[in-house]
Amino acid sequence: MNFNTKVIHGGQHHESATGSVNVPVFLTSTFAQKSPGVHSGYEYSRAANPTRQALEDSLASIENGARGLAFGSGLAAIDCVLKLLNPGDEVIAVDDLYGGTYRMFTRLFEKYQLKFTFVNFDDASKIADVITDKTKLIWVETPTNPLMKLVDIKAVVEVAKGKDILVAVDNTFATPYLQRPIDLGADIVMHSATKYLGGHSDVIAGALIAKDAELGEKLHFIQFASGGILGPHDSYLVLRGIKTLALRVQRHSENGMAVAKYLESHPAVDKVIYPGLESHPQYDLAKSQMKDFGGMVSFTFKSGKKEDAIKFLEKVKVFTLAESLGGVESLANHPALMTHASIPAEKRAELRITDDLVRLSVGIEDAEDLIADLERAFS
Repeated sequence: MNFNTKVIHGGQHHESATGSVNVPVFLTSTFAQKSPGVHSGYEYSRAANPTRQALEDSLASIENGARGLAFGSGLAAIDCVLKLLNPGDEVIAVDDLYGGTYRMFTRLFEKYQLKFTFVNFDDASKIADVITDKTKLIWVETPTNPLMKLVDIKAVVEVAKGKDILVAVDNTFATPYLQRPIDLGADIVMHSATKYLGGHSDVIAGALIAKDAELGEKLHFIQFASGGILGPHDSYLVLRGIKTLALRVQRHSENGMAVAKYLESHPAVDKVIYPGLESHPQYDLAKSQMKDFGGMVSFTFKSGKKEDAIKFLEKVKVFTLAESLGGVESLANHPALMTHASIPAEKRAELRITDDLVRLSVGIEDAEDLIADLERAFS
C-alpha cells in the first residue's frame, strides 16, 4: 500500500463478529476463556486489547516496522525504551531535545546508573568521538524541539553500525507522512501520539515502533510488566486521527511554509527557523530526508527581549497560547517559560533557547487568517 492508503487500511481488519468497519472500543479488563489457558488471543487488557491492538498494527504499518506499541504518553514510551538498558550503560542523545525527555534522562534514570551524554548531532563524527564500549543507545530527535535542528539519520545509523548500539528516533515533529526513520536504518521510532498522530488535542498518548519482531517482543514485555499502556478509548481516538494524518500534515506543511515566509519578511523578526526555508543551515538535508517540512516554526525578535515575546504571545487570538503541538488548531508557545522550563537556564543559554524565542505549531486554518493574527500581535 501507498501511504495515503496505509493510514486508513494498514494493518486493519473489519471486526469479525459484526463486520463493523470501525474497530469497536473494547471497554473490558478481561476476556472469557474456553478452558484454562485456552482463549481467543486476549486474556487481560494490560497484555493486549483489541482496540489497542488495532492501533498498534496501524502504527507498525505507517512506520514500516515489525511491531507497534501504544502507551499512556510519549514519556511512558521513552521510559519503556530506557528499561531495555542495564545499570552502567551509556546513552548518547542530541543536545537540543524535548524538555520532558531531558528531565527523564537526568532526574530519573541517572540515579539508576545510566549515563547520558548530550552532543550536537550536526556532525555524526562528534557522536563517534564519545562512543564507548558501554554505549547502548543513541537517542535522536529530528527536527528537534524547539530549534528545528535536523539530524542525518542515515549518518547516525552508520556510526552505530556493528557496535551493538540501538538507534532510536523521536519522529513526533516529522510524522511518518514526512519521514520514516526505520527505512533510514533506525531500530526504534518514538512518537508523542498526543501530537500529530492524534491530531485533535483531545488525547495523551505515546507510541513505539520496532524495526524487527525480536526487539518488538522485548519492548512489549516491558510494556506489559510496567503497565504504561494506552486505554481502549484513547486508542480509538489516535487510530481515528491517523486516518486523516496525510491530509492534515500536508495542510500543516503548506501553512507552515506560508507563516515562515511571512515571518522572514517581518521587520520585527530576527531569525526564522524552519527546515523548508533556504536560510535553514540544513535545508539540503531536509529536502533529502523529508517529504515536506511540517508545521513547526520557531523565531526570535530583533530586539532580543523576552518582554517582546511575551507581549506578542498575549496578543495572539487565532493562535492559542498553550503547550503541546500538532493539533488542527494553531498554538503558540514560549519554550523558556513553558515546554523547556525544566532545562536549566545555563543549558538553555548554551543551546540558544533564548528568552525571546517563540515556537509556533501552525494548524490547518486558512493561512490568510493565521498571518493576519500574527500581524495584529506584532502591532
